[in-house]
Amino acid sequence: MNRTKRIQDIIEKNFNEFSISVTDDSLSHKGHNNFDGKEETHIIIQLKKKNNLDLKRLTIHKKINTLLSEEFKTGLHSLQIKIT
Repeated sequence: MNRTKRIQDIIEKNFNEFSISVTDDSLSHKGHNNFDGKEETHIIIQLKKKNNLDLKRLTIHKKINTLLSEEFKTGLHSLQIKIT
């Protein structure tokens, strides 16, 4: 399973109150420090609330970073989290 799919599965399992989109943005960083853009190292997570939840953005960010700690240890370099 690729990194993007693993992250999608982790986020969907833990944030079922959101519509979720996980995108590999690595190719747009091609050439930065000799990066070839082929590995899944730059990920964008978009969360859209399904209902009127009272969740703090900082709490969500911390939870996501904790859930993805193993991914950071194995090559995830950049994570963008967008919450609407």
